[in-house]
Amino acid sequence: MKNTSQLASAPTLSIPAGGEVRIDAESAWKQLVARDPAARFFYAVATTGVYCRVGCASRRPAAANVRFFASAEAARAAGFRACKRCRPDAAPGSPMDAVRRHLEAHSDRAVPLAELGRIAGLSPFTVQRLFKKELGVSPLGYQRALRSGRLRSQLKQGGSVTEAIYEVGFGSSSRAYEGAQLGMTPARFAQGGRGEHIGYATAKTDFGWVIVGATARGLCWLALASTQGEAEASLREEFPLATVTQDASLAGMVAAAVDSVLGATRNESRAQAAQRQLPLDLRGTAFQLRVWQALREIPRGETRTYSQLAREMGIPKSTRAVARACALNRVSLVVPCHRVVGVSGSLTGYRWGVERKRQMLAAESR
Repeated sequence: MKNTSQLASAPTLSIPAGGEVRIDAESAWKQLVARDPAARFFYAVATTGVYCRVGCASRRPAAANVRFFASAEAARAAGFRACKRCRPDAAPGSPMDAVRRHLEAHSDRAVPLAELGRIAGLSPFTVQRLFKKELGVSPLGYQRALRSGRLRSQLKQGGSVTEAIYEVGFGSSSRAYEGAQLGMTPARFAQGGRGEHIGYATAKTDFGWVIVGATARGLCWLALASTQGEAEASLREEFPLATVTQDASLAGMVAAAVDSVLGATRNESRAQAAQRQLPLDLRGTAFQLRVWQALREIPRGETRTYSQLAREMGIPKSTRAVARACALNRVSLVVPCHRVVGVSGSLTGYRWGVERKRQMLAAESR
């Protein structure tokens, strides 16, 4: 086992262990990547301030931001708060904790509600209701997220795409494509987008440079930047191995996206129609897609707090998970995450800059 100084100097992991227990960074990271249900430690993410169970269905963090702890108490003592999705602070004997652990241990097969009911000692309907209330997603959605995470990890590690698809529990490549929300076929995802063709167009707008990227299925990237070069770089960084080419025919998408914010000063009916008609190729988990759809339903000129949005979605205890999904939105303006503010009305953080968020809200309030 590596000593403490070796671990601290590792370029990808920061790993102060809880209590007197030492945790090997390399082994722990491999277990986290695999979402190993047998892992008995916890991990925390420095950028979010949250600690989780290893099997949590949330998006895998960057290795450089991860810290490992031998116990939930050690993670809390270090200043981290419990994840609202996997509930690492829940009593080990609670029914939903038992259900969650059973799903994690059997993510390679379909687990019927009747089986979960026997595990929890509750009716299948009650399990479905309580699980969704506590974790923000249904048992099926949670299991799909686990499979998606495992598939992404295995594809990135190389090896046979077919073996990876069946090993994580998808019955076919089409099921994997639909269930894992890769936004492209599993084979292309494994190759970092290789073979995927993405056209793009840029334009200077009231909010800086805007770039749209689109596959044959629809808009997959819409970013804001200070310069045209930065805008184009953002697309290439997101899809490093895809074929990316300029496509002037997509200029209309830029105009439609900007109109969704500036509609009142141009043509409101045009803006509303444009936002409805823009085809989207969103890439995310089932939970993220649900949040992004809820964002699109916030009327122009109105705002919501993260807690209000969570309540409107019927998951009042999932405020932090909703906030994380908002932060991962890849299609700004069209999926208007700028319409979500802090509980005090503060603008909080915004992926494309708080000042741009201020300008957008001001334009929509006219």
